[in-house]
Amino acid sequence: MIGFNFYPQSSRYIEPKLARRIIEAIPPRVLAVGVFVDAGAEQIRNIADVSGVRCVQIHGSASAKTCRELAREFRAIRAFSMDPQFRPEKVSLFGDCDVLVDAYHPSLRGGTGLTCDWPAARTARSFARFLILSGGLTKQNVGQAIATVAPHAVDVCSGVESAPGTKDHQALEDFITAVRAASSSINAFASS
Repeated sequence: MIGFNFYPQSSRYIEPKLARRIIEAIPPRVLAVGVFVDAGAEQIRNIADVSGVRCVQIHGSASAKTCRELAREFRAIRAFSMDPQFRPEKVSLFGDCDVLVDAYHPSLRGGTGLTCDWPAARTARSFARFLILSGGLTKQNVGQAIATVAPHAVDVCSGVESAPGTKDHQALEDFITAVRAASSSINAFASS
């Protein structure tokens, strides 16, 4: 998966038409994900149409009904900020969606570099059909995060950037290597 941030207040924002040019150049097996914050269903559909994303990552206050509606058209990922009110069982209300859990920040919407509550994320996994762990992951901690949470996937943003919005290719390679090593260790342990 590769994410395209359509939240205008983000330093990682990308214009939908520019995203389309990139999406048309990536291999078909790579899923393009549109990242949205507090966007309505119609706005998400319009931007998805312009950009060509086939998966939508929904942050903010979107209801289970809205997410269910969007999940009929797209692969939908409902993102949860693990704020003090977060309850892992709440993710079960979004059964039509994959679930992403991320660290809480009072004013920023992702990409903060803060780690989330891994034990709570592990509990949330039992209520999700597919759990994506996000929040402050780096090559140094992703192995421990995978071992602790056992997510289906991990999401990285600031942990592979040289500056906000600027990805560092070596950091990306190092992160992927660390994820593969952690996954291999878990698979080897499960096989023995």
